Amino acid sequence: MSGRPAPTPLLIACALGIEQLALRRRERTTPGGPVTVLRTGMGPAAAERSVTRVLADPGLHGAAVLATGFCAGLAPGMHPGDLVVAEETRDPRGTVPCVGTELLVKELMRAVPGRTVHTGPLTGSDHVVRGHERSDLLATGAIAVDMESAATLLSAVRAAERPVAAVRVVVDAPEHELVRIGTVRGGISAFRVLRSVLPAFYEWHRSLLLPRR
Repeated sequence: MSGRPAPTPLLIACALGIEQLALRRRERTTPGGPVTVLRTGMGPAAAERSVTRVLADPGLHGAAVLATGFCAGLAPGMHPGDLVVAEETRDPRGTVPCVGTELLVKELMRAVPGRTVHTGPLTGSDHVVRGHERSDLLATGAIAVDMESAATLLSAVRAAERPVAAVRVVVDAPEHELVRIGTVRGGISAFRVLRSVLPAFYEWHRSLLLPRR
């Protein structure tokens, strides 16, 4: 056992009650360590407050942090239920690189076979993005947008050095905007996908224990 890192806690952060419901499981500990699912509330300010407060708990010192929930896809051809694995999160205050992107993609494809997994930058917003804003953000190189991931990861790494990641499920896309008929169907699809991804998160968490080469 020598040379093997000690188990580290995992904090999974989401904004909405419906997202927390999808992530609810009996497991409180994985091979990687104890798991906490935090509902931050909606928006970057709420995410920053909640994550900063929770990570001040000594029991979560050094915890790995994974931001998840729903997002808006920016690229044409994205559909509700698609997955987004962030290579980095961005907002006006800074960019945070994510850890273990390739592993997450592999494990998500195993957890929800048949679902499309997109990788790229995930950008933050303080409001729901619609219309021309979507193409403006796509022009920056981002592939998806949500209101909490960037604030969550920025708050996490400012509190202490730690592994971070962000995985989002597309509920709103260029050809499937929230204001259109079919949103409910898309929302149900996204909920079912989010409910299925915890094994991938746990495997990412477990991988943090493996010796680094």
